[in-house]
Amino acid sequence: MTNTRIRPNGYGAYLRLLFLNRQHIRQNRHAGRDPASGVNRWFPALAGKTNLVSIIAGLIICILLTALFTTGCSHSSESSPAESICLEANEFFAQGNYEASLGEYEKVIEEEPETADRVLFEMGIIYAHPGNERKSYQKALECFRKIISDFPDSDYRRDSQMLMLQIQNVIVKDRLIAAQQAQINAYRREIKSREHEIVALQKKIGTLEQKVFDLRTEPADKVLIEKKRRRLTLISKGEAIKTYRIALGGNPVGPKEREGDNKTPEGNYTIESRNRHSDYHLSLRISYPNERDKKRAKGLGVSPGGDIMIHGVKNDLSWVGEFHAEIDWTEGCIAVTNKEMEEIVRLVPNGTPVEIRP
Repeated sequence: MTNTRIRPNGYGAYLRLLFLNRQHIRQNRHAGRDPASGVNRWFPALAGKTNLVSIIAGLIICILLTALFTTGCSHSSESSPAESICLEANEFFAQGNYEASLGEYEKVIEEEPETADRVLFEMGIIYAHPGNERKSYQKALECFRKIISDFPDSDYRRDSQMLMLQIQNVIVKDRLIAAQQAQINAYRREIKSREHEIVALQKKIGTLEQKVFDLRTEPADKVLIEKKRRRLTLISKGEAIKTYRIALGGNPVGPKEREGDNKTPEGNYTIESRNRHSDYHLSLRISYPNERDKKRAKGLGVSPGGDIMIHGVKNDLSWVGEFHAEIDWTEGCIAVTNKEMEEIVRLVPNGTPVEIRP
């Protein structure tokens, strides 16, 4: 069969031309010529930028020639079975059907054994193509090795050597990544196996902290209530000694303005009294309203209200426990569990400052 030229498909042409462009740059430098001199005449703005010009020139050439290569395997007026098969291989490659493309290239080798080096090069590219879900670096290397061993005069020999080096580097990196990922997975399994130990230690810490707290006799010197965080903190000498989850008034956003608005106050107050016989399992009265609250209510022409307490859960509902804090259910008071209220009453004397933040 004569006058038949098997052209590489678009991806192969792209890679091959990048390699040829690098080779051209090296040859020009050895000869003492500027590798970008020709381009500089056409693009004077890029003069002196050798690396950038070389890359741009290579990409422009690749794009133009790729468009030509993907139109078919030959421009000969004569047709041949190999040409038809090559066209089908290119079409399958463009569609992402790499297995079918490889099958067609194998047929080309059978039809025209003299083109085997070119076809093997294309097959090596497809085997290593990142879009090929069934890619095989080993099969790609086999294709390139066969070109080097069986076709010593092939134009594809040098490119095959370079691609083999690239693929071998990728294989080494993939193995390193796999080994490191395996180590990560092993650490994760070890952490998971010890989760019960961590939980057990946390429970022990909690138990010891509670024992230390129960032995404490020095009172708190401040109560800090943070409405947004739903948190009450007992403070002694600037250090938080215990925190509690709380429930607020049913309309918690903003400061209390009037009687019946179901808002929890905001500002600075004190513990002014306590009720050990409260229906809500002990309570500490907060000195609401202060002067600022009274002035605001007067400006609105309303009563500021009162009876704002820190208290527990209703006596006959103590079994609810910490679940009471899932909703804001008071009429403006600050609520904790009954057990927590017993701790607070023990450590917070009358006159203790109370800061209520938004």
